[in-house]
Amino acid sequence: MTAAVITGAGSALPAALDQKAAWDGFFARHYEGVRAAERIFMSAGVRRRHAVANPIDEDLSGWGTGARMARFIQEALPLGKQAVAGALDAAGLAPGDVGLFAVATCTGYATPGLDIRLASDLGMPAGLQRLLVGHMGCYAAIPGLAAVGDFVTARSRPAVLLCCELTSLHVQPAQRDLEQVVAHALFSDAAAAIVVEPGAGRGHRLAGVVARTDASTADHMTWDVTDLGFRMGLSPKVPDVLSRHVGDVVDELLTQAGLRAEDVAGWAVHPGGPRIIDVVRDELGLREEQVGASRRVLAEHGNCSSATVLLVLQELADVDGPIVAMAFGPGLTLYAALLLPA
Repeated sequence: MTAAVITGAGSALPAALDQKAAWDGFFARHYEGVRAAERIFMSAGVRRRHAVANPIDEDLSGWGTGARMARFIQEALPLGKQAVAGALDAAGLAPGDVGLFAVATCTGYATPGLDIRLASDLGMPAGLQRLLVGHMGCYAAIPGLAAVGDFVTARSRPAVLLCCELTSLHVQPAQRDLEQVVAHALFSDAAAAIVVEPGAGRGHRLAGVVARTDASTADHMTWDVTDLGFRMGLSPKVPDVLSRHVGDVVDELLTQAGLRAEDVAGWAVHPGGPRIIDVVRDELGLREEQVGASRRVLAEHGNCSSATVLLVLQELADVDGPIVAMAFGPGLTLYAALLLPA
């Protein structure tokens, strides 16, 4: 079978926002009187994040969903274009070479969507196949990668995956709800793209994907469409559920390839929060430096939903050996992918 190989990556980030400045300039009064709010906000492992809508400058918490969706298209188009163009340049391909363009997002929708608008703007062919991976949440990059990988293997044509998430457009009205404090402390904006080519002799090939959904814990993480944007529900029990499943998922992924955890050269763990990284480290018996790329991405960029694991993979761009990428989200769902040197 033709291998599906990641040969290029690109990203685009809106303006940076210091975490302390975000608290002092907006969220302190937003959560005034909520005990422990500042401590939770400042212990999220985030030093700065990126926002197309800086809450210090503009308060979107009272905006309707329609206005937020219109803003999404306005802001996502230039970010998506920059990320995809960067990935294509890194791969040495032209937009006309692309056979499938997949877009993953859970933070904005329109029809025609980002896939159609960006394909046209970038000059991708009229016969381009397109795929929208919508509302899966933080883990969407991995099933997105699996889908484009299957296309590349079956069709022997290149594909592009773009993850574009603008969580800053979904700031919620002030509520005495610590789950909302956690969500507002963690989430950030980013666009990240990868190019996957058939049979390339450079980069990392997709060697396997494993998924696990624990439907009994479906209420632990939610992303509800409301009249005032999308609202996150985030239970503190999420790391406990992850601890029950992550070992088995990684064992299955590596066993299929005849590998063990000690054979893995790079770990791209979705940094859903500090406790998420801690649980993965401890359950898999990893050293702290092995999750260093995830810590750095969380600190410098925050949790950018589906784009985040692609940002971590960019941190691991110089790793020559096997890489395990994993992400977690609503369901509760765990996805993991094995990438081997081409």
